[in-house]
Amino acid sequence: MEEGNGKIEEVASQPREEIYSKAVRAGKRTYFFDVKATRRNDYYLTITESKKRFSRDGKSFYEKHKVFLYKEDFEKFTEGLHEVIEYIRNANPQIIEDVEAGEPEEAIAESFTNIEFEDLEKKES
Repeated sequence: MEEGNGKIEEVASQPREEIYSKAVRAGKRTYFFDVKATRRNDYYLTITESKKRFSRDGKSFYEKHKVFLYKEDFEKFTEGLHEVIEYIRNANPQIIEDVEAGEPEEAIAESFTNIEFEDLEKKES
């Protein structure tokens, strides 16, 4: 709770209104791109990865990971994402061919573990 101008307002417990939402199903995962608004009506993006999992007793649940992206970071985030995607495409073109051929997701994911990201780390230094 936050106190201001003699009154107490609840800040954290108020859910943010979704302005726009897009779900992208990709294999065993679903990605949600949700546009929300701050109290000052500034828009921001949440990116949620959701994957169905099963507990030991066989009951299903969804494992979720969320990233918040604010408008002042859109350009840098987009540039970084494009750069990394191009790096992957150029460093290991077989991955793209496997995806287009319908190779199982697990086999493709294993090939990502062999990619060297040292060049990206050097650029950031």
